[in-house]
Amino acid sequence: MDGQRRRDWQTLGGIDVPKIAGPDESGKPPYTRGIHSGMYRQRLWTMRQYAGFSSAEETNERFKLLLERGQKGLSVAFDLPTQLGLDADDDMSEGEVGKVGVSVTCLDDMRELMSGIPLDKVSTSMTINAPAMVLLAMYIVVAEENGVSRDKIRGTIQNDILKEYIARGTHIFPPKESMRLITDIFEFCAEEVPLWNTISISGYHIREAGSTAVQEVAFTLSNALEYVKEALETGLDIDTFGPRLSFFFNCHNDFFEEASKFRAARKLWHDLITERYQPKNPKSAMLRFHTQVAGVSLTAQQPLNNIARVTIQALAAVCGGTQSLHTNSYDEALGLPTEESATVALRTQQIIAEESGVANIVDPLGGSYLVEMLTDEIYNLSLKKIEEIENMGGALKAVEAGFQQKEIHESAWDHMQKVESDERKIVGVNHGILDQGEMPPVLKPDPNLGIKQKEKLAVLRANRDQGTVDKCLDAIYDAAKGEDNLFPLVIDALKNDCTLGEIIGAMKKEFGTYIAPSGF
Repeated sequence: MDGQRRRDWQTLGGIDVPKIAGPDESGKPPYTRGIHSGMYRQRLWTMRQYAGFSSAEETNERFKLLLERGQKGLSVAFDLPTQLGLDADDDMSEGEVGKVGVSVTCLDDMRELMSGIPLDKVSTSMTINAPAMVLLAMYIVVAEENGVSRDKIRGTIQNDILKEYIARGTHIFPPKESMRLITDIFEFCAEEVPLWNTISISGYHIREAGSTAVQEVAFTLSNALEYVKEALETGLDIDTFGPRLSFFFNCHNDFFEEASKFRAARKLWHDLITERYQPKNPKSAMLRFHTQVAGVSLTAQQPLNNIARVTIQALAAVCGGTQSLHTNSYDEALGLPTEESATVALRTQQIIAEESGVANIVDPLGGSYLVEMLTDEIYNLSLKKIEEIENMGGALKAVEAGFQQKEIHESAWDHMQKVESDERKIVGVNHGILDQGEMPPVLKPDPNLGIKQKEKLAVLRANRDQGTVDKCLDAIYDAAKGEDNLFPLVIDALKNDCTLGEIIGAMKKEFGTYIAPSGF
């Protein structure tokens, strides 16, 4: 679905469609109209459905099903223990193993997760943050075991710890130590894994927590500026890591605001990076982004209505020029997506791509009075908010003061008040209400997975060389006290059967843990 496209560019009625309506500015700075000159005429966005539940084996089956039905990129959802760097047999993992994503505790889990998948042909995105180094290291080892060298693999790790402090909460280490891990990843991958996107700076969870579109852009880009500053302070050049920065945005229900938001974000990022750092590589100032439609907008009431919501949101993302897209399944307010609902979500993207006509022209909404006004307004308001954060000392200082958290709480409260007073109508919730009929089937993870994972880990620990394991973990602990890059040591530890929780535990001994301010 996302290969080179060759076709006659005409409407259904046979009217010729030009490449672009208006000035031919696509693929040129400041990229308001898109980062590529031909956009989807040349190549469709990557259709990347987010999937992960229960065991690695079951998730692997879902991956293969989606690839068979036309998906071109994988997007891995990990369970809560994995996101927090805990082994499945940790007391803190009890009751959570495999519940909201796939359980990946050791290298064998990653082997099962990617079994039979051509890692030299498929791009893999992993929603993992605090333990991102360990999960990417697992992926590298498995790829190499399957004959795919690390310089050939493509994908993204989210690796965005600032938004965890702001909105999502799956952080482990204090800010300084977290930033050290991120810059270690930047440095290692620039040399060893050049096709990998080493961070996906995420506005998605900021928006899910209740922010406005302007706050989503402002907080995301201010976080990105903090990562750039940190990397430069370690001695990295902007053109070494800048081209591998990627972004991840939400797409909500206000169609025109959302399409305009993406146009504004592209222009704003270009202007900020160009004015401050004068990169030589134009890709360093090019905002590339993945979009996921708004999970928080889905309703448990009348869940089939969510298909319409997802379609509107996905269409706005495409009209805004996304590089990659996940469409939520209609049943996600009830549980994990079933095979049927995940297929409908994928087909929604395919219908937009092949039947709607919006992929036939670059920047299809460009020139609209409303869209151009909203693009300018979001740009200016977001820049003003970024400058406010910088006057506080930057994104990290603002996070430590609870600034972004407080702003999101206030926006979420305002939205809730409008819904509860019927000022803002949500179909099925406070408008068009019906008695609930029979609900669609809900996918339930294997309730015995936690036990199975514990048994697997017991076998692993009984059959490995414990002396070598201890040496590997001691090496990570010692390196954490200094300045050596931790990534090669993590790879070595995994090859010697160290687990995720053990590796993160070795880092915790030196780094400690952290509770972020709530903003209240």
